[in-house]
Amino acid sequence: MSSSAVAAPAASPTTMAQALNTALRDALKDDDRVVVFGEDVGALGGVFRITDGLTRDFGEDRCFDTPLAEAGIMGFAIGMAMAGFRPVVELQFDAFAYPAFEQILSHVAKMRNRTRGAITLPLVIRVPYAGGIGGVEHHCDSSEAYYAHTPGLKVVAPSTVADAYSLLREAINDPDPVIFLEPKKLYWSKDEVSLPVATAPFGQAVVRREGTDVTLLAYGPAMPVALAAADAAVEDGWSVEVVDLRTINPYDDATVDASVRKTGRCVVVTEASGFAGVGAEMAARVQERCFHALAAPVLRVAGYDIPYPPPKLEHHHLPGVDRVLDTIARLQWDDVPFVGSR
Repeated sequence: MSSSAVAAPAASPTTMAQALNTALRDALKDDDRVVVFGEDVGALGGVFRITDGLTRDFGEDRCFDTPLAEAGIMGFAIGMAMAGFRPVVELQFDAFAYPAFEQILSHVAKMRNRTRGAITLPLVIRVPYAGGIGGVEHHCDSSEAYYAHTPGLKVVAPSTVADAYSLLREAINDPDPVIFLEPKKLYWSKDEVSLPVATAPFGQAVVRREGTDVTLLAYGPAMPVALAAADAAVEDGWSVEVVDLRTINPYDDATVDASVRKTGRCVVVTEASGFAGVGAEMAARVQERCFHALAAPVLRVAGYDIPYPPPKLEHHHLPGVDRVLDTIARLQWDDVPFVGSR
């Protein structure tokens, strides 16, 4: 190393919450157009403390509280983005976001198309989402299908500390609107990370674990379950590959297809309810594109098709390792009523 070279900072234990906070902090430092606002993001630092210290360090003009009015927050963000700012909005909980959904659907997602590219909306909508924290009604939900079904929106769901930082920085720099889904139960997950860090870009899935017998497809909050199931499946003689989508839209068909064609079997794991969900789209794409490589049908492990349950019943609703292992077992050639070729 030359005497003028600067050594990279050493990796240290970092939580996802800290990585997101650092990403916001670095974005505010690097670009005066970036503003952060939402419910309780100022002095409190957010319900999950993701914006902790930002108002103190950057002032109330750069990170500030809004009234408890999600539609108003979103309308304000649209206007600021049209005026040249780069708003980063926090909608406090996933199910609190629905009053803002009309603005997101009708304006955020359509402004570029409506104006033939003359007006873009470079804004990020941060949504603490999904379960695993024992939240009461309206405080836990899996809403990704609503956004992923809406053309004009990019939808991101990180599962690692490094991705949380890197993908949020990319989202803030993106010229188009991004729905940034932050798995609440992973806020306190911890990895050895050196920040800043750049991981794979939007639209590139990552193989988190190599395997040869079956592919598990997951993203966001379902990733720890998929990885734990892959480890446990070794005792049953299965070599399980785990693919993390990272971004739901854009979707990486190439990485998914390569994995499924290698293993010949696929299980999709999502926390959201199964019917008409993102998991159904994932399964359909694999079946359409990899049919002749499949030795068994594509199966899904998902939340049940019910309203999100009370906290004490949450663990019954969310997919767990046992449910994933039971589904992998159904992929045995003799047990699956399916006629096809590998």
